[in-house]
Amino acid sequence: MRAWWALASQWPRLRNSFLSALLSLGACLCLLEPRSTEPPLGWGRSENSMYTPIPQSGSPFPASVQDPGLHIWRVEKLKPVSIARENHGVFFSGDSYLVLHNGPEEVSHLHLWIGQQSSRDEQGACAVLAVHLNTLLGERPVQHREVQGNESDLFMSYFPRGLKYQEGGVESAFHKTASGATPAAIRKLYQVKGKKNIRATERALSWDSFNTGDCFILDLGQNIFAWCGGKSNILERNKARDLALAIRDSERQGKAQVEIITDGEEPAEMIQVLGPKPALKEGNPEEDLTADQTNAQAAALYKVSDATGQMNLTKVADSSPFASELLIPDDCFVLDNGPCGKIYIWKGRKANEKERQAALQVADGFISRMRYSPNTQVEILPQGRESPIFKQFFKNWK
Repeated sequence: MRAWWALASQWPRLRNSFLSALLSLGACLCLLEPRSTEPPLGWGRSENSMYTPIPQSGSPFPASVQDPGLHIWRVEKLKPVSIARENHGVFFSGDSYLVLHNGPEEVSHLHLWIGQQSSRDEQGACAVLAVHLNTLLGERPVQHREVQGNESDLFMSYFPRGLKYQEGGVESAFHKTASGATPAAIRKLYQVKGKKNIRATERALSWDSFNTGDCFILDLGQNIFAWCGGKSNILERNKARDLALAIRDSERQGKAQVEIITDGEEPAEMIQVLGPKPALKEGNPEEDLTADQTNAQAAALYKVSDATGQMNLTKVADSSPFASELLIPDDCFVLDNGPCGKIYIWKGRKANEKERQAALQVADGFISRMRYSPNTQVEILPQGRESPIFKQFFKNWK
């Protein structure tokens, strides 16, 4: 408790630092997209703005934010309003939410959930509060941006009964229940393909995604299956095994079971999830060479820096795999995998406050400038908390 109050007492300093970070970000967003009369996300106050200035003292979050488990807040007039446990999983399309999960061994994930009808003011307020909450937690959480209808499997895993969307927002009297969402259990399928630049890419959870020439990882949470097609190459098989083990060790704290499966020896659990196995498409070894080129060109790396007093983005590599030495602890970096639907922000532990706190806004501006889908996922990774999927973009990761 003493440590918490020490953090809370720093709120005025933290408030000023992250507000100055947001203001300094203007130059970055000007670089990313043409100058517009419309203010950047979360800045300024429109005539109909629903939120008031940030409190001058105290913290808007309770001390219980440090407790293990799931915490959910809806953003109301720039204030986080806690959602009762019995209402977890109910989200209003006109609102924005913060969802924090504190897991074992200080593993935390902070999600910003954006409703399809939420206003720019609400989204901006949510981003400001996320910066503050992340700072109070020692910048420990991995941050994610979730868009209604395109939530990540990790986010869905928090809600055993699925999600329920309701129309309207916090000030709306119209509460019409919309369709529910997908089951909460972790269910992911990755295709492992290539010969030199081997890459794991998430695919639809169906036998239709399989072929006999590649390897696939079926992640079911407590059980992880590395399935190898009869015509897959040895490098793909090794990569599938290594990635399955990495998911077990880094995301399940070593407690999941990993099984290597050959074509024709599928266990009952795979059949239960995927259904009866049909005749699979034949693999073509020549596709691995094409995949090498595609995998290399599907990602680029940018450095974020405010050394000149303004935020700047500099491309440091335009194809992967990247040298891990490019990630300098003094800076933040954007790993652009937008063509595959995701943007990563890596925050060096020695990067200054402005760079670290502007990470989400930099990602939003980058997505807009590159004309990627608004549903593009964003994952913000502090140094030392890199996921196995992030690491695969680098060679000789240490």
